[in-house]
Amino acid sequence: MAEHLFTSESVSSGHPDKLCDQISDAILDACIQADPFARVAVETLVKGLKEKSLIVLGGEVTVNGEIPDYEKIARDTCAKVGYTSHDIGMDATSEELCEVRVAITTQSPDISDGVNVGGAGDQGMMFGYACTESESYPGLIGTYMPLPSLLSQKLTRRLTEVREKNILPWVRPDGKSQVTIQYDEGGNPMRASTIVIANQHKDLIDETGSVEQEQEYIQQELKKHVIDYVIPESYGLIDSETKIIVNGTGRFVDPGGPYADAGLTGRKIIVDTYGGSAPHGGGAFSGKDPTKVDRSAAYMTRWVAKHVVASGLADKCSIQVAYAIGRDEPVSINVNTDSTGIISDNEIESRVSKVFDFSPKKIIENLELRNPIYFVTASGGHFGRDFNSAGHFTWEKINPEKIEMLRKE
Repeated sequence: MAEHLFTSESVSSGHPDKLCDQISDAILDACIQADPFARVAVETLVKGLKEKSLIVLGGEVTVNGEIPDYEKIARDTCAKVGYTSHDIGMDATSEELCEVRVAITTQSPDISDGVNVGGAGDQGMMFGYACTESESYPGLIGTYMPLPSLLSQKLTRRLTEVREKNILPWVRPDGKSQVTIQYDEGGNPMRASTIVIANQHKDLIDETGSVEQEQEYIQQELKKHVIDYVIPESYGLIDSETKIIVNGTGRFVDPGGPYADAGLTGRKIIVDTYGGSAPHGGGAFSGKDPTKVDRSAAYMTRWVAKHVVASGLADKCSIQVAYAIGRDEPVSINVNTDSTGIISDNEIESRVSKVFDFSPKKIIENLELRNPIYFVTASGGHFGRDFNSAGHFTWEKINPEKIEMLRKE
């Protein structure tokens, strides 16, 4: 392998597409809170207009219990993300300045019958991935993620943090990041070639004196509080040749967010996963309850791939699983270690099939997916995150018994 560059991007919690993902998952959490066995498939569209903003909720929901107030959830979510001013891009708190339309029906009984007996909620293929390239950096150990994806996700989470904690009070909700890593001939990360940050901001010309001074100030502050915070000097990734591009068009002032760009649930599937370092089956995650294998099986394959790599069986592992609607066993499982395995891919696949149960019912049970844990996954990436006591990101938790079983098998 020759030296090469690879790039991944991420978007912040206030990006219009991510805003929609969070609304859909907030509705999902509310439904699961009312009924752990709720069936949910909710899509959201947002668009800011000159006169007023628009939120459209569509999909299918079946809840055995009180139906959540979908409109209130959508408005509250937008406000939590930061959209409380029409001047910024949306004021979801105002009925006069923001309209919510709801078009949600119940799940098809034909689909429901097949899912009730433990079958998959749809057909399709899902992928999980893990690798060792993040394991050399303090603070990243145990993530087993491709470095460009992991760093770009951490940058956008930091953009949200500096706004919410008022560290940079002029930062607005809408933002993006992008990280390009240069790899050596052995495929190991060498340095950061390019780092890109784009973030909506308050007009600071009155404070700084000119457009040029405004941009210089913004670049300095984002470099100090975001880039250097996420990629410290100890990583050895940023050098004198690293290109750092902040707001490449010059300015990104109000209004932004839904006013500048319409948002839609499920439009950031590569951002949500591995930044292009691994295949993707095409199914989005947000707004879907765990009977939808687009989501639950993607979490499962990540969990399994992480165990394969953590066990030392391979430096990289991509796992594909595929299902037929209503069936309780996958139609196929495939393991690909990109020639990094210490044993054959066929042997790893055999061990994986014996150690892990890929039936939708067992995936839901083993990863504890019938809980309202999804809103926090909807921005900042679904993988490489910290498992915590609240039960979020169970698919990131290593099970030592599974590791030992993979090795012994």
